[in-house]
Amino acid sequence: MKLITTLLFICVTSFTIAQSEYEPTALDPYGNKNPKAPKQLDDFKPMIGICDCDSERRNPDGSWAKAVKMTWKFNYIMNGMAIQDQTLKADGKHSGSIRQFNKDSLSSYLQYYASASPSPNLGSCKGKKTEDKKIVLYKPQKAPNGMDGFSRLTFYDISDKGYKWISEWVDPKETVNFPSWRISCVKREE
Repeated sequence: MKLITTLLFICVTSFTIAQSEYEPTALDPYGNKNPKAPKQLDDFKPMIGICDCDSERRNPDGSWAKAVKMTWKFNYIMNGMAIQDQTLKADGKHSGSIRQFNKDSLSSYLQYYASASPSPNLGSCKGKKTEDKKIVLYKPQKAPNGMDGFSRLTFYDISDKGYKWISEWVDPKETVNFPSWRISCVKREE
């Protein structure tokens, strides 16, 4: 009986460790990419860790509001098969998202959520890394005047020292764009 109990404990422990070996831990607070994860998950690798950021939104009159201080944390989840981020803003409006790569569409998908606007359905964007090293994601969105277009989210100037991000409305041909939110981040931790 003792042998069966010991073997069962070893099997359960081994299974549990295998299911979570790439998750964040006290020793590795951001986790690691699972070797079985798509290589495109590496597009977000420079963002893993914590950044100190300035977040600026556009005022109704078109001017930019005063920057709000925030932290932006990226870490691996789902045993290293996806990346989650979380923002903590000084104004109390927090948000986050989950990033996964879909091999069938050859696109990254981002599901967004926010404390100020809980929703039964998460917003979703789709995109990929461009040749000029930007990560660009799109979500269909009409302009306030009803014109068809997209919400375009772009990570750019990505390095081991930080990155920048901008949210813009663009028309279908991307000849018209209107920036509404921009964030500039400096890496604090990796």
